[in-house]
Amino acid sequence: MTIPVWTLLASFTVPMRIDTDPSSMLWLLPLVVAIAVVYKATKVHQIRPAAFAKETALLIGSIMVFITVAALVLYGVAWLVTDQLPAMAGGSAF
Repeated sequence: MTIPVWTLLASFTVPMRIDTDPSSMLWLLPLVVAIAVVYKATKVHQIRPAAFAKETALLIGSIMVFITVAALVLYGVAWLVTDQLPAMAGGSAF
């Protein structure tokens, strides 16, 4: 590899900090779109623009719904374990 490539790679020493607030979760959208487009492009034999766009949009929607449901379930479990169980047991979870 050349010197500029090594310099560029060496500059990535600190990972990008992404918070867990709702506005930071918008970073998930480009990732989901990229995954859906690549997945659909590898699964179809012939790409027709209208059908490809429809199937990709459906896959993007289903991935986002699954992620949302999974996040809500995990939030509910965390709320139950950290707030409700200690109150019922009369102590702290930690």
